[in-house]
Amino acid sequence: MSTLTAFGKLPTLNSATILVCIGGQLVGTNEVFQQQLAETILAEKRDLKVNIHLTASLPLPVERDHIRPRIDLIVFMIKLQSKHSFTNIEASLLHVDANFFLGKVCFLATGAGRMNQISVEMNAILKLADLYCSPILFCELECEKIRITTAQRLLRMLQICAGHLPGVSALSFSSLMKSSIEDSSFMTS
Repeated sequence: MSTLTAFGKLPTLNSATILVCIGGQLVGTNEVFQQQLAETILAEKRDLKVNIHLTASLPLPVERDHIRPRIDLIVFMIKLQSKHSFTNIEASLLHVDANFFLGKVCFLATGAGRMNQISVEMNAILKLADLYCSPILFCELECEKIRITTAQRLLRMLQICAGHLPGVSALSFSSLMKSSIEDSSFMTS
């Protein structure tokens, strides 16, 4: 088991890879929505080949490291109705190289539409995103329109992180996302 490194491999021409860390087991009812999100990302019109890898947690096995492509963006998916999901993500973050937190990591909080069923404190998630200097997206994967919008946002972030949008770096994009989150005071009240 090893730490994921941001710049350990060379980029692939016209290709980008997103790693989605689920924060729990890959089986269950939420698996359907995660699969639908991945399919929605792949269905979006784009000019590059997108690879999506799902994992329940980090670290990734070392045995497959030599065939694993360069990871351009890591999405940590936190299910707001599961404390186990949150603690698993916290543990997984320890296996990520600090260079990834220069704009190549984001948090995706699912189940945001069911605020009455939340098990994870919203402040804990906001503090986690702030601690790792990474943006956080709130979504409801069960709603198709929100899932499509989320897929479009993740795909745009992936294009930026992989260097496929001239003039925009992952670091500058991350700081823009962070300042827009800080401006949204409705999440902290």
